[in-house]
Amino acid sequence: MRPLRTTALAGGLGLALLAGVTGAVPAHARTAPAAFSTAAARGVVARVVPAWSSRIALGTCAPAASGAERYAVARDGGRVLISGSSPSALLTGVGAYLKYTAHVDVSWSSDASAEPVAVRGRPPLPSAPVTRTANVPRRVLSNDTADGYTNAYWDWNRWQREIDVAALHGVNAFFLPVGAEAVYQRTMRAFGYTGAEMRAWIPMPAHQPWWLLQNMANTTADTESQGLIDARAALGRRIADRMREVGIAPVLPGYFGTVPGGFTARNPGASVVPQGRWSGTPRPDWLDPRTPVFSRVAAAFYRTQRQLLGPSDAFKMDLLHEGGNPGTVPVPAAAHAVQSALETAHPGATWVILGWQHNPTATLLAGVDRSRMLVVDGLTDRYPDADPSSDPATRFSGTPYAFGSIWNFGGHTAIGANAAVWSSRFFAQLARPASPLTGIAVLPEADDNNDAAFEYLTELAWQPPPADPGPAAFAAWFRQFADARYGVADPDAEAAWQTIARTAYAMPPDGWSEAPDGLFAARPSLTAVRASPTSPGRTRYDTAAFAPALAELLRAAPRLGANPLYRYDLVDVARQVLSNSSRDWLPRIRAAYQAQDRPLFQQLSAQWLDAMRTMDALLATRPEFLLGRWLRYGTRAAAAAGADDGAVQRDLRTLVTSWEDDAGVAARLSDYANREWSGLVGTYYLDRWSRYFQSLDTALASHTAPAPIDWFALSHTWTHTPTSFPTTPHGTPLPLAAHILTLTSA
Repeated sequence: MRPLRTTALAGGLGLALLAGVTGAVPAHARTAPAAFSTAAARGVVARVVPAWSSRIALGTCAPAASGAERYAVARDGGRVLISGSSPSALLTGVGAYLKYTAHVDVSWSSDASAEPVAVRGRPPLPSAPVTRTANVPRRVLSNDTADGYTNAYWDWNRWQREIDVAALHGVNAFFLPVGAEAVYQRTMRAFGYTGAEMRAWIPMPAHQPWWLLQNMANTTADTESQGLIDARAALGRRIADRMREVGIAPVLPGYFGTVPGGFTARNPGASVVPQGRWSGTPRPDWLDPRTPVFSRVAAAFYRTQRQLLGPSDAFKMDLLHEGGNPGTVPVPAAAHAVQSALETAHPGATWVILGWQHNPTATLLAGVDRSRMLVVDGLTDRYPDADPSSDPATRFSGTPYAFGSIWNFGGHTAIGANAAVWSSRFFAQLARPASPLTGIAVLPEADDNNDAAFEYLTELAWQPPPADPGPAAFAAWFRQFADARYGVADPDAEAAWQTIARTAYAMPPDGWSEAPDGLFAARPSLTAVRASPTSPGRTRYDTAAFAPALAELLRAAPRLGANPLYRYDLVDVARQVLSNSSRDWLPRIRAAYQAQDRPLFQQLSAQWLDAMRTMDALLATRPEFLLGRWLRYGTRAAAAAGADDGAVQRDLRTLVTSWEDDAGVAARLSDYANREWSGLVGTYYLDRWSRYFQSLDTALASHTAPAPIDWFALSHTWTHTPTSFPTTPHGTPLPLAAHILTLTSA
């Protein structure tokens, strides 16, 4: 087989983002392609599979006749030759080769992928050439909230791994807010604010996403140190530069009018609209975009941003997000002014906006050039076909959009997504004449969980329309997923993933897009039906039908037990089976209490607490489920920047418990970001349930009402107590998973 031509389209980041509603690359780019260096892609291969790097040749190729990106995998003598028409296409080809030919799945969520993949022998050669063409040019990753819920304090090494994994799965646009606080701080110096005043206004890193969304400013006594602000700016630049190298456009926060308090007093001619409160916390003011002062602030913001983070052609802005108040400002004129300021600073740039709740409204879209926008839609899979909200083309008035999904909120560890409807809806929307569908968008509120959902959604961008997008094709994909994930076709592993596919990943579009969270993480109550205040209050799939996946995975243990991804999945599935059981057990405890059967109540409540201890021990066997590992990134960041580690730890701990260190906010958002992690389950959640059951037992013994418990005071104490948590796993998952199977089968 002769290698493909090595002349090719350039990296094409801007072309991919600005391709217009048809998704085609402009004609002038097709007629004058430019070569690109494969050096950055070589670096990814060397980091991920160094043992095979010398046997994998990388090249460039021409785009498809339509101008769309493509990749090809073929033999080149005794080597594998992978070619691509852009840096992103090339690395997508590498990822596809590793997964489907070499059966080496580079996992998104598992620490098994944090180190080079252990491979043996030579890389297998493809039996026949494989060529794939992108059906959409935009492949976007990351919700605004992910920087708080996932990676607020990550270091460069962890970010480098995330970029590599994203690139191997075809991502070519990535929302990047790291360093935004430095941009705001330096910008506002020219408008009357000191560095200290800005530090007092900007929340700590884990809470910054909601500040960038204009939902909140800092309400705590803790402030981010100047050293940490400067370090995050330097890290943001390093991340952005690497993204550009590997074919990923960094989507940076744009400026739409957020200002600190007292802005009008310091800037004559300014007009601001108070934004009220969001979930109990005051929102920052909004500067009227129609004013000359706004134009000056926006120009300074974009100039400073370019200096700190480098160039971009895509900027994320959610004007009037989640109840923002326009006051007397006409929204179309405001939106037009926001877009004009962006165009002045970055001619030809794309305004990226989240499709969420009522945004972007028809009123907002009426004031802008919609061809210069991209809606990353988080509701595409949420509503039934008959619901108007399920049709993005209608909702967004023909604005280019990316087909997306939000399968967790707050970073819940629950397995599940509405994935069974993705293929049929995506290709049906893509097939419409002049379809405005131009991309896919991976939008969980926290990244790095539900690998199957991540891979299924990203692969849609490179698939031809299926002859039958129904259950058979869906099942076949999950069978291949199991084979690639564990490196071998194992019937029991395949059966487990078939079970998971037809239950947790086949949830219907019934107004929700997420799986329900477990009740171990709920604020204790005998009537609890959810942990997060906004999670589904009922199971959205047949949990009894899901449970056999654990037995099926356990049967594969003699053959797959040494595989790190198998062990990760075994822990995750066992955790989910036990978590699901909490919904069956709590009503029994309630019934015993209501019947005033104290011995039975004591027996059942003790079993509940023992199950929580078992879950914590199970989770402790894998690094991905350790609270201490997540907190350690904060400690490292604080030490490197000379920052206050106590403030950093409170920032992280409050986010996953009371959400913020304020009783009013906690009343609305407590446990919103709950996770079944070792450390949280075994201390915070276990302590709450132990205290609660004890209060009920005392009430039964004394025939009195249970004593009230100040839950916020408990969370405040937990978040402010400098407790250390293990950062390395211990124990083995197999016996614990087997015990959970017995426990939940009784």
